[in-house]
Amino acid sequence: MIDFWLAAGLLLLIALSFLLIPVLRDRRAQREEDRTALNVALYQERVAELQVQQDEGVLNAAQLDTGRAEAARELLADTEGVEKPRESRLGKPLPLLAAFLVPVLGVALYLHYGASDKVELTREFSQPPVSMQDMTQRLERAAAAQPDSAEGLYFLGRAYMAQDRSADAAKVFERTVALAGRQPELLGQWAQAQYFADNKQWSPKVQALTDEALKLDPKEVTSLGLLGIAAFEGQRYQEAIDYWNRLLAQLPPEDNSRAALQGGIDRAAEKLKESGGTVAPKALIKVRVDLSADVKAKALPTDSVFIFARAVSGPPAPLAAKRVTVAELPITVELGDADAMMPQLKLSNFPEVQLVARLSRAGLPTAGEWIGRSQPLASSTTALQQLTIDSPDQ
Repeated sequence: MIDFWLAAGLLLLIALSFLLIPVLRDRRAQREEDRTALNVALYQERVAELQVQQDEGVLNAAQLDTGRAEAARELLADTEGVEKPRESRLGKPLPLLAAFLVPVLGVALYLHYGASDKVELTREFSQPPVSMQDMTQRLERAAAAQPDSAEGLYFLGRAYMAQDRSADAAKVFERTVALAGRQPELLGQWAQAQYFADNKQWSPKVQALTDEALKLDPKEVTSLGLLGIAAFEGQRYQEAIDYWNRLLAQLPPEDNSRAALQGGIDRAAEKLKESGGTVAPKALIKVRVDLSADVKAKALPTDSVFIFARAVSGPPAPLAAKRVTVAELPITVELGDADAMMPQLKLSNFPEVQLVARLSRAGLPTAGEWIGRSQPLASSTTALQQLTIDSPDQ
């Protein structure tokens, strides 16, 4: 901050110069005025002396006139180039008062409206934190300096969760949602913080937050993990397995948390068997999707293709779905319980399903230009299925 205040001080000096230079010029003009007055007084004294000499008979009239003319020439020579004094209505005290008030008011206004705290925070964040507590304190100061920054609040909430300050994190995530909107990821983080703040007691508020998050994004990972934890704590082991399997399907193969998550699934399965239950089989259907020659000639590479399975006898909502583009065809995808749109609508819960692939230029899963359907098949089918989009979607 030293270089910042040095620069600010330099600017103040420049501002003061505009106020003080006129005052200095006035002093110089005053000196010129005083010198002129002295010259005039000397002239008058010289003329008086000449007059006395004439009265005494020392000088005649012609000599008196010559002396006066010489004195006048000397006066003109001494006052030549001196400007006429300018009168100021402001007076001298006002510029001096302004010169004092400018730096005082400037500093006061900057401290009130300026961003010195943000400058200091920028400097702090340019250096790596020495500890998690140091990072949290920086984020707290950043949130205080920028209370409308949803990003800053989000990272502060994550820092609180890392320090087991779940109650503080829940409040911060609530503020983040108010600023950034009800985004699935934020709702999931808020629900998780609230759950731990309530000592792992499931509440209607947490349920509402996770329901909303998964309705907006069925693959929201924080909500899936939290629902699995709550189900496991409530000894609903099959639900825990289902939620964690859905979460496992979202993680990339190189993710380090996959091993821990699989360990949780295995423990839930052991607990389920110990209690006399059996682990429900996971349904997984592989299907290869392509376009017919006629459709391929009319389709655009950017057109969306929705591949889903729906129950033959059951709700019309898809049990599992994937989205690709025409440019990716032909493609082989897997539809299983991990792709369930809703927890209670899993592929394994229905004995017979139908595979559907719809091409939609507008990107709508419920309406498109062309479609392909399979015959009813068992949800436990393991053989690769072939599906061709070849008919107008009516």
